[in-house]
Amino acid sequence: MAQYKKKTENTVKSASSKTTKKKNVAKADKNKAQRTKSVRAASAVKGELPKKRKNRETYNNSLNIIPLGGIDEIGKNLTAYECRGDIIIVDCGLSFPDDEMYGVDIVIADMTYLVNNKERIKGLFVTHGHEDHIGGIPYLLKQIDIPIFATRLTIGLIKNKLIEHSLDTVTDFREVRPGDIVNTGVFNVEFIHVNHSIPDAVALAIKCPVGTVIQTGDFKIDTTPIDGDMIDIARLSQLGKNGVLALLSDSTNADHPGFTMSEKSVGQSFVDIFSKTNKRIIIATFSSNVHRVQQVIDCAEENGRKVALLGRSMINVVNTAKELGYLRVPDGMIIDIDMIKQYTDEQLVIVSTGSQGESMSALHRMAYGDHRKVVVGANDLVVISASAIPGNEKMIGNVINELMKLNAEVVYDREMGIHVSGHACQEELKLMIGITKPKFFIPVHGEQKHLKIHAGLAEQMGMEKERIVIPELGKIIQLGRNGIRFNGNVTAGRVLVDGFGVGDVGSIVLRDRKHLAEDGILIVSLAIDAYSGEAISGPEFISRGFVLVKESEDLMKEAGVVVNLLIEEYRRVGKNDWSALKNRIRDQLSHLFYQKTKRSPMILPIIMEA
Repeated sequence: MAQYKKKTENTVKSASSKTTKKKNVAKADKNKAQRTKSVRAASAVKGELPKKRKNRETYNNSLNIIPLGGIDEIGKNLTAYECRGDIIIVDCGLSFPDDEMYGVDIVIADMTYLVNNKERIKGLFVTHGHEDHIGGIPYLLKQIDIPIFATRLTIGLIKNKLIEHSLDTVTDFREVRPGDIVNTGVFNVEFIHVNHSIPDAVALAIKCPVGTVIQTGDFKIDTTPIDGDMIDIARLSQLGKNGVLALLSDSTNADHPGFTMSEKSVGQSFVDIFSKTNKRIIIATFSSNVHRVQQVIDCAEENGRKVALLGRSMINVVNTAKELGYLRVPDGMIIDIDMIKQYTDEQLVIVSTGSQGESMSALHRMAYGDHRKVVVGANDLVVISASAIPGNEKMIGNVINELMKLNAEVVYDREMGIHVSGHACQEELKLMIGITKPKFFIPVHGEQKHLKIHAGLAEQMGMEKERIVIPELGKIIQLGRNGIRFNGNVTAGRVLVDGFGVGDVGSIVLRDRKHLAEDGILIVSLAIDAYSGEAISGPEFISRGFVLVKESEDLMKEAGVVVNLLIEEYRRVGKNDWSALKNRIRDQLSHLFYQKTKRSPMILPIIMEA
């Protein structure tokens, strides 16, 4: 009995102990939940969302690279870097519309993600002054007030763009030089001199708590540059020895084997051209290619010629480069275009925009006889000193043909040595990978074929495939010390700029414009009595881009019969739903016109009540 009693007491104690333990565990769980809730609330205020300790560690020890432009395309380069809540932006460019973007002026990147996170952005870092890297800056600054870090010439070219938008005096510019280091937030950004087809181009070494990332910008390795300042291979190599986490490298010429020719080789070709002709020389090139313009000026000086500039962008860039000391121009060398009649043909060189055959450019207007101040003829030698941007080949070909119809002599073949690229070819790209020795590799700035080929070059250099990531627009690349992966998406894409409208031209508007361009429009106007429903006047037809009404009387009579029958049908049933009647007229006429002409014009019925 005593043993049973003792056993019972022990059982009761054991049960009581278990109950106490359960209560303590429940209390501890409750306290832990409250602490977790407090941590999450505090983190949310800071912009963090660390659900677990592991996620918090990932947040503190990872770098997000977010490509918003320049991927699967040539142009509108824009990349965001995000670490521990801080964001910096590298470049903000534009691209030009393709043949399907009727009426569109330029295309910029979708900046929604940046606008939504503007309080966390520390600055915009610009690699050089080409349009595909600075053209979108005015549209960014209208939404976000941030400082711009760039070299002297690049800032000068950006200011030219901002004047048109009345932003030049309110923008915070921070001028830097190669070798300078900028500390902002958790980022430490070093500017490194590189060669390109414009002075003052730089690569960026972006350091953060995760490691060092190098973004090359546009570059090539030119051992005999015009300004005598070769790419800083020594510094890039030193960074490689210290450890580079990732390399983002220019892929524009990744499908070109070998090395890019030096810019000085073009100068020798100009010397040959100038010395062998007495004709007036017209040279079309990119307005931002200051080194090319310098060589033209040098050849003109040696041959006793004056230089006239054509095209607003050409005049702006040359004036800016001259003022800042990047162009050496003898006094009296450059003359106003209005003064060319005072000189003979053998005394003149005209430097013009329009090397891509753009419809509003100076060269295009000269070719089609629309230029008010320059008339091209048999005594002109036209040199197109540029390569075709993908998609522009046909436009350039049309301009060349028109120039030849005017009996002008045209030099345009790259084999003539009149143009070299500003971008690195395969051997230079491999050299960049070799000297920086990145742990991870991300090809940027190019179409898909360029990115894939560039990734293949990295593999040839011995990089494992798992350490190479081909980026996609809007896909977040999460980079850690030991890994790289895609981790989510942000809003990305293209925004179309048409006049003062930014983003108001969408796919539906473009579809309508394409429809109008291909098949034209037909307006049907008529007046109907509001009470009786009878037609008072009309229908009258106005055609634009479809058919000439006067020469298509039979077709218009048939269309009139169709419209009158529909009006009578609606009158008999007592309907006065003009919206429905418009839709019926549109449908019936579309069917008639396609049956008769195999064309589908946009039909716009207009009904007036009387």
